[in-house]
Amino acid sequence: MTAQRRVAVIGAGACGIAATKALLDEKLAVSCFEMGDRVGGNWVFKNKNGQSSAYRSLHINTSRERMQFRDFPMPADYPDYPRHDLIARYFDSYAEAFGLHRHIRFETRVERAEPRADGSGFRLTLGSGEVEEFDALVVANGHHWDPAWPDPAIPGEFSGRELHSHSYIDPDEPEALRGKRVLIVGMGNSAMDIACELGHPGVAERVFLSARRGAWVLPKYAFGKPIDQNQIMSPLLPAIVKRTLAEAWYRFAVGRPEDFGLPKPEHRLDQAHPTISADILTRLGSGDVTGKPALVKRDGKQIHFSDGSVETVDAIVYATGYRVSFPFFAPEFLSAKDNDLPLFLRIFPGDRQDLFFIGLAQPVGAVMPLAEAQAKLVAEAVSGRYELPSAPERKARTLEQHRAMQKKYVPSRRHTMQLDVDEYMSELARETEAGRRRARHRAARSDLGTSSAPERRA
Repeated sequence: MTAQRRVAVIGAGACGIAATKALLDEKLAVSCFEMGDRVGGNWVFKNKNGQSSAYRSLHINTSRERMQFRDFPMPADYPDYPRHDLIARYFDSYAEAFGLHRHIRFETRVERAEPRADGSGFRLTLGSGEVEEFDALVVANGHHWDPAWPDPAIPGEFSGRELHSHSYIDPDEPEALRGKRVLIVGMGNSAMDIACELGHPGVAERVFLSARRGAWVLPKYAFGKPIDQNQIMSPLLPAIVKRTLAEAWYRFAVGRPEDFGLPKPEHRLDQAHPTISADILTRLGSGDVTGKPALVKRDGKQIHFSDGSVETVDAIVYATGYRVSFPFFAPEFLSAKDNDLPLFLRIFPGDRQDLFFIGLAQPVGAVMPLAEAQAKLVAEAVSGRYELPSAPERKARTLEQHRAMQKKYVPSRRHTMQLDVDEYMSELARETEAGRRRARHRAARSDLGTSSAPERRA
């Protein structure tokens, strides 16, 4: 009788719990390791693991219907864009509904994850010093917890207060920003949220919003529905036609970003990760927030911008994104230099079949349905119901996917793992069926005694 495969999952955020459920559905032995004391990862406000980036006013910017797991819809009475506490409650309910808690070891850090001596499986060293061995490892530690500061660093010295948006809680925590002159650096969703919150009358004295490059800022609603639920254009239209129509709608319904004092986007609407904000253009148009170009120098409290203008500020909030990192892996084993880690289907490393990544993507849309589909494929791969393509084919397809992504999106640290959820989910479904056929053929060949030597598997 074949021994049950043991699988470790690192992280019990949205991706980790999806992986744990899928693996249990395949009747595998699963241990999930989580540094915090509850599930939910980034959505747990002030998570005990010290890595949550949730600020007090945080709401999702992907609508409820596009964010929810297919196996577990969000409550019907949730609003279109729920607040972080409702999302955390939803993930806890998901774990409770599927009996996941008893498979999660809370307040447990994985210090090291190393390949076993025989080359198959992994040896995990925990924070307690305990060592455990597993046949396969699923990495779901997230990629929005290790703050990235401006690179290269901004010249000069600043005599005020500086913080990363990762540590921002509200106008009073961790820094007292009320009544102060504050500069926000960045053009992503966090930058917009923080600028809007501080820009409300009676909060900060002045708020400046600086960016090196422009962005298309999309509203949360269009035509009376959440913007990500609008399917007005046929999916059969060529991408260039959809892009042209979308940009025409934007200019008609919203205007031009540069009319609000923001840098003019140098890319097309679909060539960068979207920035979603219902309020920032109003704050800019009301003078509560002032758009500025790139920050080029700090001199005491004097801040110099690329257009030659100078402003005096008391604090700087850097909403400059995150580094992709795996502190439990030795760098020579695996690392994501410049946030770039090519993976087959954003799941499988090229040289191993016992290591999997869930949610290591920057989707145009929410990561949760994507992670759920990835997790089911990983579970089938570990159980043997899915077989990967050959190593040369995986390498060729990964390279092709990587080149297509680089061609489509603006070159930046933010777009090293960008993908469109709908396109990706279709590709994943096709590959899942193809892999199941390969697995059935392999089993048939094995029954006939004609199977060839397999690649290393979990």
